[in-house]
Amino acid sequence: MENASRGAYAPLLTLSGFDFSRPQRALLFAVTLLWYVLILVGNGTIIVAVALDRAMHEPMYIFLCNLCVNALYGTLGFYPKFLADLVHRGPVSYGACMLQGYVIHSSTCGDFSILALMAYDRYVAICRPLSYHVIMTRARMWLFVFVSWLVPLVAMFMNTATLLGRALCGTTINRIYCVNWMVTSLACVPPPGNAAVGYFNMLFYFGHFVFVFYSYLYLVRTCLRSRESTRRFTQTCVPHVVSLLTFGGSTLLDLLYMRFGHAHISQHLSNFLAVEFLLIPPVINPLVYGLKLHKIRRTVMCLVLRGPKPGARPEVGCAGTDAA
Repeated sequence: MENASRGAYAPLLTLSGFDFSRPQRALLFAVTLLWYVLILVGNGTIIVAVALDRAMHEPMYIFLCNLCVNALYGTLGFYPKFLADLVHRGPVSYGACMLQGYVIHSSTCGDFSILALMAYDRYVAICRPLSYHVIMTRARMWLFVFVSWLVPLVAMFMNTATLLGRALCGTTINRIYCVNWMVTSLACVPPPGNAAVGYFNMLFYFGHFVFVFYSYLYLVRTCLRSRESTRRFTQTCVPHVVSLLTFGGSTLLDLLYMRFGHAHISQHLSNFLAVEFLLIPPVINPLVYGLKLHKIRRTVMCLVLRGPKPGARPEVGCAGTDAA
């Protein structure tokens, strides 16, 4: 089939990694569906809590809310298609494959952008507390949110656009979901500009990771100077650090495997490494933020157990108080 398509546009592509028996498919479908429901419930709870509680309409929680929205956006590009393939595996059209790759890649870049915003917000709150509300105005906050969505979407559109309409000399993608880099490897002629755009995006978002990592190192060093700063860091920054390390480690592992993975690795381990960043961070993040951040925890308990109106005064409602 691949030889027949040589030099011509391949309308249908095949995803690999679905060599499961019928009982294995049934079990994997049930586990995957349960995991996806956990992702929806966990991230959806954070979003609803922030939306309903006016006390959390401030930058730190708005950025967190966008991180959860981005998690739902990215996992939407993988889980429904993967569940459908477990029920009935079939070829995927070139356009649908490119759309899936675009959603997953842009969501990954979006996570880095939002984590960078959260790091900057914590830097201003801890290192320049008297100027916090002057620097992080509502207008500037929403501008930052807009840019954190716009830049990843545009960056990944530029990458995807270089692949559109290319003649393919193969039809098999060695992944359980579509990846732009693997579609590129199927092209009969290397798409002009694709490598340049791809490496620019990688360096650009690696710069995001370096910025966030350095920011928290600086905050740790600063907070060690006073007990009050240490308390503020522990209350509001530890979840960000856990989120950064979890997501950064998962993404780096996937990137290294995709570029340098060994051909003799087992298919099951290959599948896990391919989807690790879509499995762990979307579940870990809501748990870490929900358990650590006082306002999130109290508002969720209010919504689930008691029912008073979130955002009410602490003595009559469930909204707590956190340091900015």
